Amino acid sequence: ERRQEDSSLFVLHSSLKIMDVKIEKKKYLVPRKYWAWIAGGVVLVSLLVWLGLSNFSSTLKVDRKGLSIAKVEHGQFNDYVSVDGQVVPISVVQISSEEGGIVTGKVVDEGAHVGKGDIIVKLSNSNLDLEILNAESELAEKQDMLRNTQISMEQDRLNNSNEALSLSQDVITKRRAYQHQEALHKEQLNSREEYLKAKEDYDLAMKKHALINQRLKKDAQLRHSQMNQMNDNLEAMQRNVQLVRQRKEKLNIRSTISGEIGLLDVELGQSISPGQKIGVINDLSDYKVQAQVDEHYIDRVKPGLTATFDQNGKHYLLQVRKVYPEVRDGRFRIDFVFKGSRPSNIRTGQTYYLDLQLGQSKQAIIIPKGTFYSVTGGQWIFVLDKSGKKAYRRKITIGRQNPQYYEVIEGLEPGEQVIVSGYEAYKDNEQLIIN
Repeated sequence: ERRQEDSSLFVLHSSLKIMDVKIEKKKYLVPRKYWAWIAGGVVLVSLLVWLGLSNFSSTLKVDRKGLSIAKVEHGQFNDYVSVDGQVVPISVVQISSEEGGIVTGKVVDEGAHVGKGDIIVKLSNSNLDLEILNAESELAEKQDMLRNTQISMEQDRLNNSNEALSLSQDVITKRRAYQHQEALHKEQLNSREEYLKAKEDYDLAMKKHALINQRLKKDAQLRHSQMNQMNDNLEAMQRNVQLVRQRKEKLNIRSTISGEIGLLDVELGQSISPGQKIGVINDLSDYKVQAQVDEHYIDRVKPGLTATFDQNGKHYLLQVRKVYPEVRDGRFRIDFVFKGSRPSNIRTGQTYYLDLQLGQSKQAIIIPKGTFYSVTGGQWIFVLDKSGKKAYRRKITIGRQNPQYYEVIEGLEPGEQVIVSGYEAYKDNEQLIIN
C-alpha cells in the first residue's frame, strides 16, 4: 500500500510539472490575418492572366466544312473594277422661259420629238403688251421731234445762206465803190473824206462777210453734231422697240435643239416666272453611260481611262469623259462616252456591266477575294500550316484589288493556304484548330 501511494504521488507531481511548462505559439512569415487577402489577390491575378491569354493567344477549334480555304498564287493581276453603267442622252438641255407669263397653250407633250425652233409652250403677258405700246408711242414722238428739228435747222441754214449771199454782194458793191474813189483820189478829183469813207465801208463789208462765213461753218458743225445725236437717239429707240417686240416673240417657248421632250411640267393657266425651269429636252444625237463607283477608287479614276463590255457577242469600248468630285453614300459618279461603234439597240435607261481598266496588267502574288476583308481590312489573315490542321494569324499588306483577286504586297508566299471566309466568329483568336 505504501508503494502504491508513492507511485500515485509521483505521477501527480509529474503531471503538475508538465502543466507548468510554457507553450510557445508558432511564428509564420505572413501573419494569418492577411492570408484571406493574399488568396484573393492570387485568384484575381490568375483571372487576369487567363483573360489575357484567352483574348490574344487563345486557340479555337473550327469545322473545316464552314471555311473557305484558298491557295496563294503568283499570277497575272488585271487591274480593273466592274461597274454598272446606265445609258443616258449625250446631253440634256433645260427648257425655261426668258419672259414670264400665263400658259395659254401646250403644243407638245412629254416623249414627243421636236426640231430646233419648234414651239413647245405659248405664254401671254398683258404687261409686256403695254410696254410695247409705250415704246412704240415714244418712238413716234422722237421721230416727230427729229423731223421738226430738222426742218428748223434747215430754215436756219437757208436764212444764214441768204444772209451770206447778201453780205457777199455787199462786199462786191463796196469794193467797186472803194476802187472808184481810190482812182478819183489819185487824180485828186474827190475829197479825202469820200475816199476814206469808201475804204471803211469796204473793210466793214469784208469783216461782216468773214464773220458770216465763220458762223455758217460753226452752225454747220453744230447742226451736224445735233443731227448725229438725234439720229443715235432715234436708232436707240428703234432698237428698244425691236427688243420689246422680240420679248413678245419670246412668249413662245421654243426648242433650242432637236431631240425628245424628257419632261414638261406645265399646265394651262399656270403662271411662269422668267428663267423658271419647266422641262428638259434629251439630245438623242448620241449617248453616254453614267456609272457609280466606290469611293475607294476615287484617286485612281481619271478622264481618259477605258472600259469595255460585251453584248450579243460583240465587244464595245468606252472612255471616261468626266469624273464628278462629289461623293454620296460612299460612291461617286463618272461619265463614259463610246469610242467606236455603239450597240444597234441602244436605248436610254439600259444597263451595261462595264469593266473599267485602272492600270496595266502585271504578275503579282494574288489571293481570291473573300469576306475576311470586311473584318481585317486586309491587314491580317489566317494562314494554314503545312499539315493543314492549324491556322495562325499573320500580318499582310494588300495593294490593289479587282472583282476576283487581291494583290498581296507582303506577308504571303505562293503555295501557302489561307482562310478567306468571314472571321466574325474568331476575329480575336490567334490560332485555329481545324477539325
